[in-house]
Order: sequence, then C-alpha cells, then structure tokens
Amino acid sequence: MDALPIPSLSLSRSHSRAKSPALHPLDKRQYALGIGLLLLVVVLWTSANFVTQVRPCVRGRTSLRDLTITYLNTSSFSLYLVPFLVRRLWRRDRAGLDKVPPPSAALPPLTVRETIHLSSIFCFFWFVANWSGNAALGFTSVASATILSSMSGFFTLGVGRLFGVETLTLAKIGAVVTSFGGVLLVSLSDSHQSQPATALPTAFDAPPASTPHAGQRLLGDSLALLSAFFYALYVTLLKVRIRSEARIDMQLFFGFVGLFNVLACWPIGVLLHLTGVERFALPSSRRAVVALLINMAITLSSDYIYVLAMLKTTPLVVTIGLSLTMPLAVVGDVLLGNTVHLQVVVGALLLLASFVVVGVEDSKEPPPARALADVEARARGRRYSRVRGEEEEAEAEADDIARADRAGGT
Repeated sequence: MDALPIPSLSLSRSHSRAKSPALHPLDKRQYALGIGLLLLVVVLWTSANFVTQVRPCVRGRTSLRDLTITYLNTSSFSLYLVPFLVRRLWRRDRAGLDKVPPPSAALPPLTVRETIHLSSIFCFFWFVANWSGNAALGFTSVASATILSSMSGFFTLGVGRLFGVETLTLAKIGAVVTSFGGVLLVSLSDSHQSQPATALPTAFDAPPASTPHAGQRLLGDSLALLSAFFYALYVTLLKVRIRSEARIDMQLFFGFVGLFNVLACWPIGVLLHLTGVERFALPSSRRAVVALLINMAITLSSDYIYVLAMLKTTPLVVTIGLSLTMPLAVVGDVLLGNTVHLQVVVGALLLLASFVVVGVEDSKEPPPARALADVEARARGRRYSRVRGEEEEAEAEADDIARADRAGGT
C-alpha cells in the first residue's frame, strides 16, 4: 500500500484559520450535482428496504448469508469490466483518435496499473466494512448495531482531518453529534415499539434464534464499530487517492473491485463454513432469490453513484447524508399509513438538520481536490525555485573560477 500524503499540522492550522475563498461557479455546480447524486442513493437504498428485506431479521448464528450477501453484492461490480473491455477494443481500432491529457495538468489521470492497485486496496476495506456491518446483526440487536454504525460520522471527521480532506470546525462537530443523537432517538424508539429481530418475516425462511448472551452482544457491538471504522477508512482513502472523478475510470475501478472480490474473498466463506462459525446455506425460496437479485442490482448502481457523490463533495457530507434514509423511511411509513411516534419524527428532523449544516459548512470551503492540488503546486514551485537557485549559484561560481583562470593565464 502506497504511503498516503499527510499535510503538515502547521499547514493545516494555517489553512483552517484563513478565510476560505468562494467556490468557482463550476465547483458549485459540481457540488450541487454531488448532493443530487447522494439524494438519489438515499432514495434507492430506502426503496430497497421497503421492497425487500434481504438480510433476515433473526439473531444468533444463522448461516453464511451475511457473507453470501456481501460477496454477491460486491462481486456484481465485476460486470463493469464488460463496457471497459468493449471500449478498450474499440479504442484499439481508433488509437490515433484518443485524446491525450495535457502534461501540465496538476492532477494527472490514474493509469490502468494505478487504478487496479487502488481497486485491490479498496476491495479489502469495502468487504470488511460491509460484511462486519451485516454480521453484527447476527449477534446484537438492530438498535445497537445501527447506533454504533452511526459512529462512522466521528471516524470520518477524524480520519478526514488527519489526511487533510476535512477541516475541523465547531459546526461540523455539532452536526456529527446531532446526527448521532437523531440515530439514537430513531433506533431506541424502534427497539421499544417492536421486536423486529423476531417478528419480521425473513426471505430465507430461517428459524428464530435464542436471545444472544452478553458475549455475543459484545461481539456484535464490536463488529458494528469495526464496520463504522473501516467505512471511514475506505471513504477517506478514495478521496485522498482519487481527489477528482475526472482522474479515474470509475467503471474500470469498480470492475476490478468486483473481480478481486470474486478471486480473493471466497476462501473466507469456505473457512467459516468448515470451522462452523457460519454455515453456508442456499436460499430456500424463490422470494429469497428474487430479493438477492434486486439487492445486487441496487448495489451495482447505487454504490457507483455514491462514490461519484463523495468525489464531488466530501467524505463527511456523504457519511451524514446516508443517514437521511431514516427520515425518508419515516415519510414512507406515513404514506403507507403506519403509525409514526413523536420520538422518531424528532430524530428524523435532527438527522435532516445535521445534513443541512454539514452541506452548508462544506460549501463555504474550497474543494478538497483543488486545495490539495494547490498545496502540491506550491510545493513543486518551491522545490523548482530552490533547485533553480542552486543551479544559478553553481553557474556563477563556475564563471568566477573561469575568469580567475583566464586572469592568471594572462
């Protein structure tokens, strides 16, 4: 894994104190487009939750379905390699017509080799974050898993600040805390109103399990926190390494993420099955198969759009924005005639308010990609000036020596 650039603390402090310049109109349009893409992802994910429940709502060690769902969803990304290969064959016949990026670009596009390398790293973080999040529901309550997973906002802000893609402000800290409070209200209200872990039907027709003991709950809570932390890592990694969607072929990137998942992650399932940790079991009904296919299709499109939204905005914006699935679910419940309690409404409003605060706060700052590019450009300029100055001094000394030699010879 290549070293990730970490700006110096002094540079970060001076940047945070300085007044942020206004966004260029193009930057504003890109930011607004990123917000629109993020809202589309929220709609897709919420719709998927209403259409089908792929994850069986049972607690305990149920089968390999947590790993199976994660494996199948991520493997579906390999389908993106098909259009890439078609384009590659087409360009081979029209090689002379390909556009070559200007060599003076501050952020040159990633090569195919660099993209594949980034895909291999991202596949690991992505798989761990998604699998641990799904597996947590098998050992702890849905409320606990949801609340602890929402810690990703704190992790994203901290990791993003460390790598220079997020600035630490009171408004952002307050928004993250408010978002966490909203998740807390909604999750606790749901857990008190019903017992979703045993009452809801499962697409896999799995039998209900006994209530997890303290050790299982601790494991489930740890998996939920692990999911939140790895989410923060991979979303920040992408922002640091890619910075702008114009630098990378997203279809190639996601295609190799799926391919690496197909080739590298299946032994994990075999190991868990042989050790009895999670027994593999095929879906036992047609409804389960349809649910899996729908979930794969939604994942194939929504995760692609989600990464584009992150690159056009910031990791913290998309992290807080994904919590909007809860307010949208409340709207869906109202439209379906379901009872919605005041605590849930208050929590949903807090989530909406936190997203608005983060969005407005980030819109006042220069785009991270441009800011990082400016830092690199200034660094290159300083290095060039220093080297050029040394060369001029060396040339002056050589001229002095040559004149002294000529004077001595005469």
